[in-house]
Parts: sequence; structure tokens; C-alpha cells
Amino acid sequence: MAAPAPLAIGFLGAGQMATALAQGWRATGLLDSTKSLASDPVPAAREKFQTATGLKATASNAEVVAAADVLVLAVKPQTMHAVLGEVRSSLTDRQLVVSIAAGITLKQLADSLGADTRLIRVMPNTPCLVGASAAGFAAGPAATPADVEVVARLFNAVGKAFSLPEHLLDAVTGLSGSGPAFVYVMIEALADGGVRVGLPRDVALALAAQTVFGSAKMVLETGSHPAALKDAVASPGGTTIAGLHALERAGFRAGLMDAVEAATERSAELGAKN
Repeated sequence: MAAPAPLAIGFLGAGQMATALAQGWRATGLLDSTKSLASDPVPAAREKFQTATGLKATASNAEVVAAADVLVLAVKPQTMHAVLGEVRSSLTDRQLVVSIAAGITLKQLADSLGADTRLIRVMPNTPCLVGASAAGFAAGPAATPADVEVVARLFNAVGKAFSLPEHLLDAVTGLSGSGPAFVYVMIEALADGGVRVGLPRDVALALAAQTVFGSAKMVLETGSHPAALKDAVASPGGTTIAGLHALERAGFRAGLMDAVEAATERSAELGAKN
């Protein structure tokens, strides 16, 4: 079977996530680099996007809409309403509209763009830049099975994507959307711990990052529960169980659970405010 033709993808917003997605999709051949572009009102953001992706960036939202078959809404939730009001008259039934804005519901998008707009809401994360995104998505009532297939193909090309009921997307935001920041803090802390006990900084950071990478790979590729993998490392009276005891005393598990819950609640608040 022939590979699908590259898509003309337009990004409204040229920030970090739009840049990461554009790079990932271009690298996998899913994006037509001759027709895809982004818009942003900030000159520095446009320049950074162009440098990173090799794609055009413009100040004109209308120019992006006119060129795109798939339109990615990558603006901040706080500015979404104004942007949608600006582009509504430019949309045609040709465009599939994909929103990656935290907290903005399909109903809010349809109210602004029209009930017949083909809409899919996605919550990806920035590791899409290295082909390791974790994303959840939900389709609006006007989206077709072909639209869902397009979004699944795009986001599985840069990681793993899961079709979910829309009410769970705030939870996806809290877990995998915000989760990379939580993991980066953990990597930094592990590296600091290594430095504390005598390792050179560069070696400690590389060991910490590789340890997190390898541990995640074990979970994904073995299918074993993390608790079972943990128990296999923690021998009786050994070093690992001593470290695990220290983490329990510090409230490590509860801290991560609280972080996911707080980020989920904030996602819901953003949707309610916009």
C-alpha cells in the first residue's frame, strides 16, 4: 500500500509545541514542507520556528488557514477565543481543525467556529520532538472516521496516541502533558544526588537521564507492572530498599500524585475561564 501523501499543515501559534510537532512530522515525512507554515504575532517566535523547522512563519493567520488542509490550533488558551473569531470566516469544509490547547473543550471550539466544523482535540507533549510523545485525543461530532485516522497517524508517528472520551483529556493534560516537567525535575534531582556523593556533574546527569530512559523502556517493552520491576531491584537489606524507604519518608509518591492532580485541575480551570 502506498504511503499517504504529505499533508499541508498550518499552525496558528509558533511556540514550543508547534515547533516540536512540525519538526517531528517533517522528519517522518507526514508534513508537506512546501505548503505547511505557521503564524504568530511575535517576531522572535516566528524566527525561532523558521530556524528550527525550515518552514515559513508569518504574522497572518488568514494566510495559514488558506494554505492548510489540517489546521493546528497551538495558541494559548487565554487567546483562543480572539483567534477563533478572527479565522472563522476563512475556514472552509476542506480543513480539519486540531486543537492542542489545554482545557478548551470541543463545545467551546464548535461554538466559536460553527457546529459543522471538523474538530479533534488533542493533548500531546513536547517529547514529540524526539518521536516519544504521549498524547490523548477526542473527536468532535462533525469529525469523520478519516479525520480520526489522520490524527492517529500524525500523533502515533511522533510517539503514542490514545483515543479517549473528552472528559478524560484534562487528566491527560495533568499526567502526560505536564508530566515531562515532573520527570525533568526528577532527573535533575537524581543528578544532584550523584554529585552530592562524588560523581562529576556531567556523568551524574548522563547516568540519571539514561536510568530514567532505561526504566521507562523496561515498563513499555516487558509489559511488567512497575511494582514488579521495582521489587526485582530491591533485594532484602540492600541499597535500593534503603533508598526507597527514604523516598517514602519524603512523600515522593504522594508528591507526584498531587502534581498530576493539580495540573489536571488547572487544565479544567483554563477551560472554564475561556
